[in-house]
Amino acid sequence: MAMITSEPVALAPLALAEVKAHLHITRDADDAVLTGHLRSAASLCEQFIGQSLLQRPHRETLAVARDWQPLAARPVVAITGVTGITADGSSLSLASDAYAISLDAEGTGRVRVLRPGSASRIEVRYSAGIAAHWGDLPEPLRQGIIRLAAYVHLARDGDGDAGPPASVSALWRPWRVVRL
Repeated sequence: MAMITSEPVALAPLALAEVKAHLHITRDADDAVLTGHLRSAASLCEQFIGQSLLQRPHRETLAVARDWQPLAARPVVAITGVTGITADGSSLSLASDAYAISLDAEGTGRVRVLRPGSASRIEVRYSAGIAAHWGDLPEPLRQGIIRLAAYVHLARDGDGDAGPPASVSALWRPWRVVRL
């Protein structure tokens, strides 16, 4: 099974300003709490839609295979490197003609190893994400994240939680990628 690591979504101050405006909050006392709600909402959005929101580095470890292997995060913007990993865990450089990479129009990145040498696994470094900055995200995704963060903030002390508003999933659903 592939192991993937990535940096968390780096939310801009603009995201915090948007959720504060949505909640009509003018003081800074709740900024840390609201930022936590935004991070959680952005993470849930990524899980729901099956895509990375903001472009950021990812690293994925895969078994050596001659068949094309898709990368887990999408949409892939660039594959920046492929390194071999030996059975004892040490890294080794692979020549550029020892592997092949592919990016398709839907944002799926793929890699295959043609000549692994002594590598039993590979580490693929790549960048994936829908937008470069918070302000460049499609409005429905941003609105859903803001609404979910606001909902969590308002419901934090309440009893009888009815769950997040249906409008959040309605905003995100068109962006959802389902893999079979």
